[in-house]
Amino acid sequence: MKLKNRELSWLSFNERVLQEALDESVPLIERMRFLGIYSNNMDEFFRVRVAYIRRIIVLNKKRVPGFEGTPAELLEEIRRVIMKQQKKFRIAYNRILKELEEEGIYHITGEHIHAEQREELRKFFHTKLKHEIVPIILGKETLFPRLKDSGVYLAVKMIADGKKKQQLALIEIPNEFPRFYQMKDDNGHYIILLDDIIRIHLHDIFSIFTFDEAQAYTFKFTRDAELDLDDDISVSFMEKIRKSIKKRSSGEPVRFVYDEEMPQDLLDYLLRELHLEMGVNTIPGGRYHNFKDFMNFPDFGRSDFVYPKRRSRRHPVLEGKASLIKQILKKDVILHYPYQRFGYVVDVLREAAIDPKVRSIKINVYRVARNSQIMNALINAVANGKEVFVVIELQARFDEENNLYWVNRLREAGAKVSLGIEELKVHSKLIQISRKGKKDSLITYIGTGNFHEKTANVYEDIGIITAHPEIGEEVKRIFNIMDGFSNNFRFDHLYVSPYNTRDVIGTMIDTEIENAKAGKEAFIQLKINSLVDSEMIGKLYAASQAGVTIQLIVRGICCLVPGVEGLSENISARSIVGRYLEHSRYMIFANGGDPRYFIASADWMERNLDKRIEVGCPIYAQHIKDRIRRIFEIQWSGNLKSRLIDEDQTNLYYRDDQPNFSSQDELYNFYAELSKAEPAFDEI
Repeated sequence: MKLKNRELSWLSFNERVLQEALDESVPLIERMRFLGIYSNNMDEFFRVRVAYIRRIIVLNKKRVPGFEGTPAELLEEIRRVIMKQQKKFRIAYNRILKELEEEGIYHITGEHIHAEQREELRKFFHTKLKHEIVPIILGKETLFPRLKDSGVYLAVKMIADGKKKQQLALIEIPNEFPRFYQMKDDNGHYIILLDDIIRIHLHDIFSIFTFDEAQAYTFKFTRDAELDLDDDISVSFMEKIRKSIKKRSSGEPVRFVYDEEMPQDLLDYLLRELHLEMGVNTIPGGRYHNFKDFMNFPDFGRSDFVYPKRRSRRHPVLEGKASLIKQILKKDVILHYPYQRFGYVVDVLREAAIDPKVRSIKINVYRVARNSQIMNALINAVANGKEVFVVIELQARFDEENNLYWVNRLREAGAKVSLGIEELKVHSKLIQISRKGKKDSLITYIGTGNFHEKTANVYEDIGIITAHPEIGEEVKRIFNIMDGFSNNFRFDHLYVSPYNTRDVIGTMIDTEIENAKAGKEAFIQLKINSLVDSEMIGKLYAASQAGVTIQLIVRGICCLVPGVEGLSENISARSIVGRYLEHSRYMIFANGGDPRYFIASADWMERNLDKRIEVGCPIYAQHIKDRIRRIFEIQWSGNLKSRLIDEDQTNLYYRDDQPNFSSQDELYNFYAELSKAEPAFDEI
């Protein structure tokens, strides 16, 4: 079966992010921030995916899916692709700097500062920065220090006596300050990185040494991020997570990025001490690393340098109502973030916390903000005598510590907290409120994204709130499964991984195949983040061969190859990358003229289908079906930020003969018309 390699497809997605940094229609500072997003993505790619390939090599596996060569050859191909992208990255960065200069904003280094700037930097260094710098002297008498995965370092080489004497040292660039220091005079704005402020003051830092010249070169070190959970049954699961987070800091090295101007003897020394060799994991770069910091690049107060301010739109059913719960009891509600306010979810929980008729609140959490309004609303509910049950997934990668924090906070408040099922990550997005009345009711939220106020401002997601009794009962059963009180895995309405997701989706695809063969209307419209699972891809290929029209919107990894004659000529695939991160997952099946609609938390990957608790929900309310159909029409028709997914992963922009519009802008305008109200207070 024809497949694209997962890792190479992921790199193709990250190149789409890089395209935004090169797109002159994107505001200038937003382009710089896209470079930060690209860099942050690449960090995670090495910590997770490259680390995975390295483990495959250690296990002596011969093949990886979607790649004809060996795992070692795949690493070489990954390096080749990354080096090609690095050239584009530098082009984008230099273009942005040039355009900033045209606007009177200058990036300066130690070689290009005048006397007043030098004096200002001297004061900043001696009064603030110097106290956060901890230089480490290197030599035969000292052990090489353990480096932080998240840090960026300067390797310092002090030279004396005509290069006959050398002293080496390391400096970690402090993260207590913004990476960028701003100055201003009559000629314009100036920005200098902390890296260069430290370089300017090397003689002050190492004043006890005698040297003629000091050089400093940036490097960055990345480790395997996989948690190592041992089998010690005497240790609690929480303690295992804590121990594994600590072990992560000593994980195997997977990448070393360094200033290509670094002298060879210094480079050789660092590689030797870090137990690395020149090759796939050593990436030469420019003067600066940890570009993820550039996601916070200053905008200099220029509104034209950033996206225009937008405010989440009001929901015509919920806005201004005394009781949101009573509105939901009357009519199912769909919320679409960030176009509409995520705050409605918080408001529903706040109302439930004080509603005398509410008996219990249940929620499962994958990622939340550190200062979470959602969690604070739950704590308030406990204080008001409600039974609160929270399932917190401790293995949400890179959010483990934050989730541990909330486990303790909630338990201290009196909530019942479950850590889910050790064998299965809990990735669903569920809330359930049990309310008594003339007729007891279950108010149920099922969504595609996390309960995270900050990311809801930039992640495009969908949530459904319903009082549908059968859906409510099945979500109640899921919470009982997660709490260990039920082993009833039968679901007639929902599809739930790992129990029936494959069967439900497979049956729906089979129905489309049968209808196509019978001459009936047959199509599949699917929006997901990643399409990797070979069994599901095979089903889509079979549907294409039967004549089913398939339209795919896949933001990230897509191992399916569309447009191949005799295999996938009826499949079209696009990726939308723009101002917001496309994160919603939904499906529309023609179903012989009576379309079926679903939203879901799961991508089509083996882990989501077989190794996680994931929930897909059918849409029964006609007005919500109409909304999802309209959302797909707009997203599919966008012709400015959509890229074609093809066999060669060229990332060509989709173009047609229609007037230009971005689907994200069009959706914002759609909700503006829908609300017919003043903007809400939440900026997006």
